Amino acid sequence: MIMDVADKSLNDLKSVLGKDAGEVKPALDDIPTLEIEPMAVVKALRFLRDHKEGDFDLLTDLTAVDWLDYPESGERFEIVYLLCSTGKNHRARLKTRIPDLDPRIESATSVYRTANWLEREVYDMFGIKFDGHPDLRRILMWEGFEGYPLRKDFPTRGYGPVERTPET
Repeated sequence: MIMDVADKSLNDLKSVLGKDAGEVKPALDDIPTLEIEPMAVVKALRFLRDHKEGDFDLLTDLTAVDWLDYPESGERFEIVYLLCSTGKNHRARLKTRIPDLDPRIESATSVYRTANWLEREVYDMFGIKFDGHPDLRRILMWEGFEGYPLRKDFPTRGYGPVERTPET
C-alpha cells in the first residue's frame, strides 16, 4: 500500500527527532501527519527530502492556521507543510505550533526552493516571519497595507479606508 511508505518515513523521522516529535497520525484524507517542535522543522524537512524510501522531493504547500478562538489548542499559530514524492506517489504532512507574540520560525528555503513564495504568502497573510528567508516581503498585498488579513482578529473591513498610490 502506498501510504505505508509515508507512514514509515514519518516514523523514521520520529525516531531521529525523539522528544521533538509527537505521534504519527493518519488523517481523514489519508495523508499521515507528524507534529514536531518548531526548532526541528528544517532538520525534519531535510530528513524527509533525503530519506531514500520516502523521497519527498516536493514541498507542495506551506500554510498557517490561526487558532485565536481556541485557546485550549495551545499556541496561536500552526504552520503546516505538505510534502509529496513525485516519483513514488505518496504524501506526508508536518505541523508545528508557534506563539502569538513575535511569531517566527526558521525558513525552509534552504531545503525546498518552493518555500520561497509559500513563506512570503504566509508572511503577507498572517504576519509570521521566516528567519533566514532570502526575500521576505509582501507578495499579495501592497507594501503599505496595514495588518495581516487572514488573522482572526483582523477587522472584516480593514483598519480604515484603502489608499493605494500608483507605483512608478
